[in-house]
Amino acid sequence: MNPAFSVVFLTTLSGAAQGLLIALVGVEAAAHLGLIAAPTDAFYVTGAALSVVLGGLGLIASFFHLGHPERAWRAVAMWRTSWLSRECLCLPAFLACAFFYGVAHGIGSPWSLAIGALGVLASAALFVCSAMIYACLRFLQEWATPLTLVNFVLLGCASGFTLATALTAWFAPALTAGLALCACVLTLAGCASRSASLMRNARLRPKSTVQSATGIHNPKLVQVSRGFTAGAFNLREFFHGKSAGTLRGVKWGFLVAAFVVPVLLMALGAGLHPIGISLGLLAAACLVQYAGLVAERWFFFAEAKHPQNLYYARVG
Repeated sequence: MNPAFSVVFLTTLSGAAQGLLIALVGVEAAAHLGLIAAPTDAFYVTGAALSVVLGGLGLIASFFHLGHPERAWRAVAMWRTSWLSRECLCLPAFLACAFFYGVAHGIGSPWSLAIGALGVLASAALFVCSAMIYACLRFLQEWATPLTLVNFVLLGCASGFTLATALTAWFAPALTAGLALCACVLTLAGCASRSASLMRNARLRPKSTVQSATGIHNPKLVQVSRGFTAGAFNLREFFHGKSAGTLRGVKWGFLVAAFVVPVLLMALGAGLHPIGISLGLLAAACLVQYAGLVAERWFFFAEAKHPQNLYYARVG
């Protein structure tokens, strides 16, 4: 498939926003149970505001994927059968929960944890809807696996917890080590699940062939034309046009940037006492990890082999 950067940014930005809100609510729940010292309300307000900003940027990015943005309201019309429509409903609901969660902490409301719990439920629903848009497409074998949902959840939570760790370095240094440990565990779990999907996809073989498409079962059947002498919609939308070497470079790049480097930076940042140095390393972990996740999501789309490319993107 040809990756659309609008969707790449939508899924990575909203995933980080969802993971960040889950981390904030987790911290508040732990403080409510007396497991940790409660951070100041400024920590929650800043985190919720950042979650709303990231989710809002993802929502804005999604409009660039629409041929007619003025008709975007129609996307919710098929919510009974369409995962895309359900995503369009869940994202604003999540943003509303994140906004009111920050407001609740800003005014000292006792209902903040309840609002946060609703936000966690909205986050979970949004993860499911976003992932199932791709996992439900059985003709794209690379996506049609439970690992797609697992990866969306783990990678979103990993980036969100990394952001939360950086916030604690400024607002609640006593919590930095604990959140850094959670972020590292989620990052390593995401690495394991994404590696599992890469190994699975490398073993896949196309279910369709030129013989099955034409009904001519001669093993010596050779394709000599892809049907076009110039560019066409089929080539632009369903084939990325990149070389195998480029794909390998992106794959190894995101494995290092999204998983290895952030874990090292968080391990260093969480163990340093000067706030400035710790915050700098943790902020760098956030930036490097997000860049790696953008590359990961680009690769996620690029590695999916649409069956139509057996005809349109290959010449025997």
